[in-house]
Amino acid sequence: MAEVIYEKRGKIAYITLNRPHAMNAIDEPMHELLWQTWQDFDADDNLQLAIVTGAGDEAFCAGADLKSHATDWVQRGKSAMFPRDKMKDGLGGLTRGLHRIYKPVIAAVNGWALAGGLETAMACDIRIASDNAQFGSFEPRRGYHHGDGGIVRVVNTCGVGIALEMNLTAEPIGAQRALQVNMVSKVVPQSELMATAEEYAAKILRNDQWAVRSAKETIFEVIGRRLDDQLAYESFLGYSGAANPPVAELLKNFAAKTDKGRVGKNKTDL
Repeated sequence: MAEVIYEKRGKIAYITLNRPHAMNAIDEPMHELLWQTWQDFDADDNLQLAIVTGAGDEAFCAGADLKSHATDWVQRGKSAMFPRDKMKDGLGGLTRGLHRIYKPVIAAVNGWALAGGLETAMACDIRIASDNAQFGSFEPRRGYHHGDGGIVRVVNTCGVGIALEMNLTAEPIGAQRALQVNMVSKVVPQSELMATAEEYAAKILRNDQWAVRSAKETIFEVIGRRLDDQLAYESFLGYSGAANPPVAELLKNFAAKTDKGRVGKNKTDL
């Protein structure tokens, strides 16, 4: 049984973490498979977007499988080089190492997203949660804390307050609370989860993909910079779009009011 199910359907890659017996926790083989999967997704010009989910109804991902990782981490943790080595690959690649993939990635969170599972979900660009989803940072119960982007991305996406609450209490939050703190974009019944993720995918795919990727890159680059640097970077990447081949025709149609799906007047087909 493949620990990562990787399907290509048209422009969308469907990536399923497939260890339901272990709440889809990421062991060493799955870690390597995820690296290979994300590298292939990035390199395949036919793919424009990915949807990530977990197998089964219980969990999106319970994080790193400690049966696989813990002994190695403790032994290697005695060396000052261990953190530097880990800095290169994160957990599954997307959290760190392959985090500069500019194609959009949607997480369909179908249950527990714990520890490295929370980090994996937060490394995605948009998160849709089923109504039974739970998000947790349980590492402090075991003497350590997030090391693969869980603190950083929760601070950047949700704010300092929720990052402090989750990491100091090590208590989970449910789907509705996650929606309130901007951790997820939408909460839907489990039966509607994948269809909702695909609806978001369709909205992204109707757009010019150069513009989508450039926008994602801009967002990544401006985080944490001073205002003048943020504005300069946005201006540089935004106006470089003038060289994007479809722009001239699209702007001409907009000015002539002949383009499809003008906001507020006509529905845009997905």
